[in-house]
Parts: sequence; C-alpha cells; structure tokens
Amino acid sequence: MTTKTLLAGLSKFVSGASVRWVGCEPNACQRVYFANHTSHLDAVVIWASLPPALRELTKPVAARDYWARGPLRRYLANKVLGAVLIDRKKATVRDNPLTAMINALGEHHSLILFPEGNRQAEIDLAPFKSGLYHLAKWRPDVEFVPVFIENLNRILPKGEILPVPLLGYVSFGPPIKCEADEDKHAFLERAQAAVKALQQP
Repeated sequence: MTTKTLLAGLSKFVSGASVRWVGCEPNACQRVYFANHTSHLDAVVIWASLPPALRELTKPVAARDYWARGPLRRYLANKVLGAVLIDRKKATVRDNPLTAMINALGEHHSLILFPEGNRQAEIDLAPFKSGLYHLAKWRPDVEFVPVFIENLNRILPKGEILPVPLLGYVSFGPPIKCEADEDKHAFLERAQAAVKALQQP
C-alpha cells in the first residue's frame, strides 16, 4: 500500500466523508476545484474524495506557514499531496501565488483551491479573493468545479489535534467558466453562489 493510498483511506475514515457529485462527474480533464474552507482537513479530504487516477493529477493549493511547519507536514505536502505552497501574507511580484498556480496547472494537472483565503469558523462564506477570477481568465480552457464541505470544522475544530467522530460531506457541483465579458465582481459572486448552492438542507 502506498503512502498516498494510506493517507486517502485514513482521511476518509477520520472524516467519515460522504461524497456526492451533483451535475458533475469525475473526469480527468483539467479542473480547479474551489471550495469553502473551515478546517485543516479540507484539502486532504477533497483530494481523498477523488478517484485514485484523478488524485495523481490534482494538487492542493495550501498555506506554506502551516504545511511547511514540521517534518511530517512538509513530507505530506511535498511528497504525498504534491501541494502548491503559497505565502498568504508575504506575496510579492517575484513570489506571486497566481504564477505558482498557473505553473502547477501546466498541461495536465488540476488544483484544489480555497478562494476565501483563510478558514472560517461559521458556515457562511467569506468574500472570495480575486485570485480565482484571474486564474479563470488566464486559463479559460480549465473547468472550475464548486465544492461544498460540511462538518469538517466540527470534526477537527480550530486549535485541536484529535478529530471528533462525526460525519462529513463533500459535494461537487456543475463546472462553471468565466464569461468573456464577465467582470471580477460578477464572477466571484457567481462562484460563491455555486458553492453555497451545494449545501444540503
């Protein structure tokens, strides 16, 4: 059993995540999976929710200040997840997160992205940051798939190390694309609404 298979299985066990595809099916085409962000488990659970062949092509975009802290996290981020680590507070022209994401996409890969930027304690989504829009404009050939994650903030609350045994949910929705004449505000509002629409009643 590989480390990737072990991590995926452990993530599913810990989160108890049920996965549903709504108006969307697993596909090897290039995608950006963009989701709400409530827990450090989010990126791993979305990655683990994908079929094995898609996991190999999909890289989470994650905060360097968290995932580069300690040898285990660095190993998981770099060697297992193949994560794109970005500096959330020290972005510069030379170290632009958008450039890192475009390079990581290349010709074959997909990304997992959290456009709120930081984890939110509540289920209400924070405004999406502009990087999602610029990525959509730069790569109009890529499908942007909304994802809604539920209960992971309660399974691994902020500041806690051990997970609480609850059921989580991961919902993938219909892909969207940025229209040619669509401005940043309109696209980000539509993208946020696409994520919210996946919340189960």
